[in-house]
Amino acid sequence: MTTLPDFRLEVHFNKWEFKARHHLTASDAESMSMSALLDMACAEDREVFETMWLGYTETYGAPELRDAIAETYAAQKRENVLCFAGASEGIFAANNVILDKDSHAIVVTPNYQSHESLPLAICEATGVPLDPDDDWSLDIDRVADSIRPNTRLLTINFPHNPTGKILPLDRYQALIELCRKHGIYILHDEIFHGLGPSTAQHLPFTADVYERGLSLGVMSKSYGLPGLRIGWIACQDTEVLSKMERMKHYLSICNSGPSEQLARIALRNRDKILARNCAIVDENLPKWEAFFARYPDLFDWQRPDGSCMAFPRYKGADGVERFAQSLVEEAGVLFLPSTIYRSDLGPTPTDRFRLGLGRKGLDEGLAALEAHIMQNSAH
Repeated sequence: MTTLPDFRLEVHFNKWEFKARHHLTASDAESMSMSALLDMACAEDREVFETMWLGYTETYGAPELRDAIAETYAAQKRENVLCFAGASEGIFAANNVILDKDSHAIVVTPNYQSHESLPLAICEATGVPLDPDDDWSLDIDRVADSIRPNTRLLTINFPHNPTGKILPLDRYQALIELCRKHGIYILHDEIFHGLGPSTAQHLPFTADVYERGLSLGVMSKSYGLPGLRIGWIACQDTEVLSKMERMKHYLSICNSGPSEQLARIALRNRDKILARNCAIVDENLPKWEAFFARYPDLFDWQRPDGSCMAFPRYKGADGVERFAQSLVEEAGVLFLPSTIYRSDLGPTPTDRFRLGLGRKGLDEGLAALEAHIMQNSAH
């Protein structure tokens, strides 16, 4: 087995996420307490949780949880859903089931690192960059030019991490038709679906509109419940799901039973939780926009279409790596510099940083950020 490289984002977070005073780069929405989630439960669901048997659960996931997940889609049923211990396990399983050493994969860049590192550990891969000069959109012709006879998998992510881009519907449909023509699976990382400004127009789920589409979901991001460690893949191709289920036997085997029941409670209150989290984004976006308007010589700002992230450009002479380092060391403000998102498949921006929009308490962090900028501009 090929040794995987260090996961740069997780190494960075391992050092700073729980030390920095102001976590302004989070990709998850504001979380909630156990008691707040249980307060949303009906009496029957709460009793099921409190009296449940703490044994092994089904590898596919609890049937009632898979029913609840399927209900979030337009055309999926329980048998089209396989649960995982978070989204990363699903990414690992999908790549290892669909790809082999003779395959070829296409990956949109910049990306969440495992979407690139895992296919590269198995086979050859080609990167197709989003274009910052085209509002981070995707050139479908460039994807088409990257297809080979052995291309098996295309990995996309909209709303996109880290830019917050949502692909225009016509390009999305053209991408699906392209993959249908060539028999290519699409792994669509849709973990930010439903999250963003309340005006966001989200794409149809890939699993609903493409017979070889794999829709990756998780409780961590849009729902703000990463502590549950519940993810899933929905797919019309039940044979692929069965192969991933057998792969899971070597991984987590099954999910946490209590987490499955808590995830089911959250999904039954899906509209309420998503509305709450989108309202936080709506509150935070104008604050960030006002901040960037005060420093046009230092930053270029692009409003995200969805998710709770943005990827502004830093124009300071010190460079984004030094800017992010001094911020966290001197002011306790945590950002992710774009070097975290560098790719082995081609150039990616080197002058940007990821910021978060989905958590409460932004004012204190913004004040610390602004004080640091003012202090350093006076030197």
